[in-house]
Amino acid sequence: QLQLVESGGGLVRPGGSLRLSCTASGSTLDSYTIGWFRQAPGKEREGVSCISSSGSTNYADSVKGRFTISRDNAKNTVYLQMNSLKPEDTDIYYCAGGSPGYSGASLSDYWYDYWGQGTQVTVSS
Repeated sequence: QLQLVESGGGLVRPGGSLRLSCTASGSTLDSYTIGWFRQAPGKEREGVSCISSSGSTNYADSVKGRFTISRDNAKNTVYLQMNSLKPEDTDIYYCAGGSPGYSGASLSDYWYDYWGQGTQVTVSS
């Protein structure tokens, strides 16, 4: 059973950077599509970025050019580098593991079965 733990959230000023980490246990990450999602209380969950087992990536339009997703299979970890952060990026960020056998790079949560507990990102001056 794939278990995921996020880390790296925090408080940052507008224009600043953070790097989120998603570390797996119970299974290796290399055969899974891994996605990052964000959600604030009372709001719909939004797909931010994902990376497939083959390395294909996908980004929401709102973060293209500012966020970069990468994976280090040796460390069983996926990273989300977030630059030029804006107040509207404030949310709880979750990493998610794709359904077994899924090899795509969709930002729809339909394709994800395993979820971390989330890490808070706050962008404020």
